[in-house]
Formats: sequence, C-alpha cells, structure tokens
Amino acid sequence: MKKLLELLCGLLSGTALFGIMALTFFDVLGRKFLSNSIPGSLEITELLMVVVIFGALPLVSERGEHVEFDSLDPYLPRWLRRAQAFLVHLLCAAMLLGLGWLMWRSGGQFLESGETTAQLKILKAPFLYGMGVLCAVTGVVHLLLIAQPPADSVEGKGVAL
Repeated sequence: MKKLLELLCGLLSGTALFGIMALTFFDVLGRKFLSNSIPGSLEITELLMVVVIFGALPLVSERGEHVEFDSLDPYLPRWLRRAQAFLVHLLCAAMLLGLGWLMWRSGGQFLESGETTAQLKILKAPFLYGMGVLCAVTGVVHLLLIAQPPADSVEGKGVAL
C-alpha cells in the first residue's frame, strides 16, 4: 500500500511540477521572442500548484517530513513522546479528514453553480474534489501512523531512523 501511495502521489505531484516548469519555460520564450505570452498561463500554474501541494501532502506526512520543533525530545521520557505523537497524529487526522469533507462539499457546490476560472473558464470543482480526496488520504495516513512509535530524529534532517 505504501508503494502504491508513493507511486501515485509522486507521479501526480511530479507531473504537475513538470507541467509548471514546461509552461513557464514556453511562456517566457513566447514573451521574449514573440512578444506574446501563453493565454491563461497564470491560471494554469495556480491550478497545477494545487495539484503539486495536495498531491505531495500524503507523502510528506507518511515520511514525517513536516516542519517540527523537536529540541526538547531528547529530554522527554519515551512514554511522553509516544503520547505526544499519538495526540499529534490523532489531531492531524481529524483536521485533515474534516478538511477533506469540507472541500468535497465545496466541490459539489462549485459543480452545481458551474464555478470556473476567470480567463480560461476551467471548472474548479474537479480540483476541489481532488483536494478533498488527497486531504482525506493524508488523514488516513496519520491514523495509520498512530500505531507506530515515534522515531528518533537525525539532527538537521527531517527523516526518521
């Protein structure tokens, strides 16, 4: 399951990031040599940024690469670090699952009203649905992380041993 999550989310985020890079490259070329930029490139970049951020969110959580304050961890007893990790993962899961539900609901409202982007008239609902699903997946990742003991961090890196 972990491999599938890494493959799908990595492919989604990586493809969107490559799309932003290619779009920016061709947009700059068009402005420099043709005095004309790609119409709607800002809107497309914004939508692709949503895909990059929300597509990577489950991976960041699964790998424990969030920014964290762990200066006191060496001084805390193991049982307190376990309790802290349990509470943090539980709160993150609740917030992300709730946020996923709200985004899914907003996607339905946007679909009903036909909400689109200003220039290219791209429907916003599919992006909100995707954000909702990816938030919910990240919430489930945090629920699964509750069962794991807190890892000891390596100084200067956000990775666990």
